[in-house]
Amino acid sequence: MRKVLKPVFLLALVLLLASNIFSGTSNVSASGKSGQSSEVDVKVMTYNLRYLNTIDQSPHTWAERIPAIKKLIRMEQPDIIGTQEVLYQQLKDINAKLPEYEWIGLGREGGSKGEYSAIFYEEERYTPLEYDHFWLSDTPNVIGSTSWGNTIPRMVTWAKFFDKKSKQQFYVVNTHFDHKSANAREKSAELVLQKIKAFDPKLPVVFTGDFNANPDSVPYQKLTSEGAFDDLWVTAEERINEHLGTFNGFHDPTGGGPKNRIDWILAKGNVKANSIEILDYYKNGQFPSDHFPVITDVTLSY
Repeated sequence: MRKVLKPVFLLALVLLLASNIFSGTSNVSASGKSGQSSEVDVKVMTYNLRYLNTIDQSPHTWAERIPAIKKLIRMEQPDIIGTQEVLYQQLKDINAKLPEYEWIGLGREGGSKGEYSAIFYEEERYTPLEYDHFWLSDTPNVIGSTSWGNTIPRMVTWAKFFDKKSKQQFYVVNTHFDHKSANAREKSAELVLQKIKAFDPKLPVVFTGDFNANPDSVPYQKLTSEGAFDDLWVTAEERINEHLGTFNGFHDPTGGGPKNRIDWILAKGNVKANSIEILDYYKNGQFPSDHFPVITDVTLSY
């Protein structure tokens, strides 16, 4: 199921080979290859946007919330957004409101059916070289599969991006762990760690998601154990809104407090978090979603 965007990839390969031939050497430093930068700054957001439904009451219907979401994203200007819970209609609405972004994703039940863990990216700056999806189950390549006590299919979307400005590459992984089954969350963490072993180990990985678990949980411990991911909330030079959690339920300005920080941005490789923030934007009693987004400014080093 892995998608490889062949024209871009082949062009990059041809240019790299030509550069080596005409320069007379293959031992070129990373910062010297075709104008590559040794450091890349990226602003990454994770955001559970609350699925489109008929039960949310005003002012929290989707039609009422989409202008607030647009305003928030335009204010913060993330380069990459890992989203959770969005349906296909919501993806189209976001694309219409924020045309500077493109997205990658697949419905958890296949095609456009069910919720997405879609990745939005600023189209002018980034090109996805390849991307894929897998399901959080014993049969990860089977669309819509469940195994571990979760009745709702859960999945991962990932992409390898090419930064047109710096000429560097990096991975983004995005997911939504199950909200009921602790066993499913633990098994999901193990599967993600297994799957990323196939990634190019030289490239940084940023992992966004609604994990439905707090930092005291087993999934968190598995994902942040030695040799796995770093929690950028812990490693960031600056943390903003440390007193907040991330699930507001459309009514709680504290997001449940710091013990309820269930939306994370993790990273693997040479990734430095300069700052990270829980964005508690709401106005006149309206919350853009029942989760607060988390945003970080990171520097990727090569």
